[in-house]
Amino acid sequence: MPSVDKFYEALKILKSNVECVWYGTIDTEEKFNQIKWVTGEDETGTGIISDSCPHSEITWTKVKEEMDKL
Repeated sequence: MPSVDKFYEALKILKSNVECVWYGTIDTEEKFNQIKWVTGEDETGTGIISDSCPHSEITWTKVKEEMDKL
């Protein structure tokens, strides 16, 4: 399974409805820290984006652990 698929599957395992944006392959903590996380919508329906993950159950360590299982 390609790394990008493993990353996406690991996210779904940790939090099935998480929304985020990333570019390329997330295979290091440095790249994980560059993910943009969708935290909601404003009154016009535009997504609100955060540079830090708002979900305590999603950390690089946990994502990497799930990726290694796949």
